[in-house]
Amino acid sequence: MRVLVAERLGLTRRDSGAERRALSAAALLLLSIAGACLTGLLAQIHVRLPLGVTPVPFTGQVLGVLICGAFLGGGYGLLSQTVYVGLGAAGLPWFAGLSGGFGALQGVTGGYLIGFVMAAYFLGACTKRSPRLRTFRAQLLLMLVAVGIIHAFGVFHLMLLLGVGPVKAFALGSLPFVAGDVIKSLIAASLCAAVLRGRTLAKEGT
Repeated sequence: MRVLVAERLGLTRRDSGAERRALSAAALLLLSIAGACLTGLLAQIHVRLPLGVTPVPFTGQVLGVLICGAFLGGGYGLLSQTVYVGLGAAGLPWFAGLSGGFGALQGVTGGYLIGFVMAAYFLGACTKRSPRLRTFRAQLLLMLVAVGIIHAFGVFHLMLLLGVGPVKAFALGSLPFVAGDVIKSLIAASLCAAVLRGRTLAKEGT
């Protein structure tokens, strides 16, 4: 009876669930933009390897991609990297070496940039699927696969751009970065597994 009277007087919040979902979506949208900014910031960890080793610079971007994918899920992880790549291609100077513009997608790093989007989606979608995939070992495995996706796009693009075969493209665009990207995966997996496990335990305790 009290509930009925309260509803008639407009004192209840029947749309509270919808409002919570809207607030959650807004928060995830902001986090996606923050994730794009994080990737742009890590891109400035930028080292050009000696000429002849590879035309592709060493950067910290992959670490940002892995963190965004694991924390934001498939859809918002993809969104974060789409924002990063899209705004960078539009001219925002937050690619490696404070560069920007559509030419970056046509240059030697173009394949990796597209790979960022796909890797973030893959990692996020898998992580969100099951709590079992949020342990350190599972996260590390998923992140290594995500790194493989980035390398695959990068190597394929180099094959087309430089007109070389898969072995040469792999030697130029993947092999020099394997060790560094494994280290980034270890760092990201340690951080993400700890935070995601804490979040899961907090939900179970409520």
